[in-house]
Amino acid sequence: MPTLRALECLVAVLDAGSITDAATALHMSQPALSHQLAALEKELGVAVVERLPRGVRATVAGRAIEADARVALAAGERVVETGRAVARGGAGQLRIACAESMTASLLAPVLRQWRRRHPDIRIALVEETRADALVRQLESGQADLAVGPRPTRWTGHSGLIGYEEVVVVLPQGHPLADRPAITFVELENEPIVHYDPENGLAAWLDSVAAHHGVVLTVAMRTRQAVTAAQLAAAGVGVAIVPRSAIHGRFAGVAVPMDPPLGRDVVCLVANPSDVVARRFETAVIGRGVRVS
Repeated sequence: MPTLRALECLVAVLDAGSITDAATALHMSQPALSHQLAALEKELGVAVVERLPRGVRATVAGRAIEADARVALAAGERVVETGRAVARGGAGQLRIACAESMTASLLAPVLRQWRRRHPDIRIALVEETRADALVRQLESGQADLAVGPRPTRWTGHSGLIGYEEVVVVLPQGHPLADRPAITFVELENEPIVHYDPENGLAAWLDSVAAHHGVVLTVAMRTRQAVTAAQLAAAGVGVAIVPRSAIHGRFAGVAVPMDPPLGRDVVCLVANPSDVVARRFETAVIGRGVRVS
């Protein structure tokens, strides 16, 4: 396949009508430019320029490929311009995977500011309910970075965004609603709005409860922590949710756990040398995890 350099030499010769003038315009020696033309002609199997007593002119083949050569060079220039724009944080596409409970509370404010500052960077967002699913998005090449709880398996780059508290959500007037903190033992006989096994919170909360000698009583299950919080506020049961799942006009009561329960929130980056991904990571870490 012809190189862009060879095509650049051909176009320069056709524009200048002279190998000498073309070499000067490209800051090349005449032998080097002639070598590029010879390589192009060898690749095509036909001469592209005709040497005249004074200067050169395109052959039939040279005229036939001239337009495509110019298009290829213009495309090459656009590649360079786009790459440089991405390096400056001015263009490109950023693919983000995020824990569903953190999209509204953590990611949305960062995205709002990011879009104002980098309007030419397109954002693709996918939400997941498990930390391991975020890792799969990165490992499969479908995401450039992920925001969520620290996964059990990830050996790549990660930046700590903050620590997120996990709280108990109850409806107004519940007997436990005025407690300063609630233990797992106090929740043993409460109907729990629990999580679908596809949500990583399900196994994690069951494990923590078992550590305290408690088996949670399931009233119903849902895939999303935001839904669990809303159902608990409506009186369907009690929910144990990350604080990020509570936002907007919330009608319930959120009470800390005793002992305190929480998890690290991190930003995982698939390629640490990716300038745009690391800039977004800096923006997310700069916001941090809000405590309320």
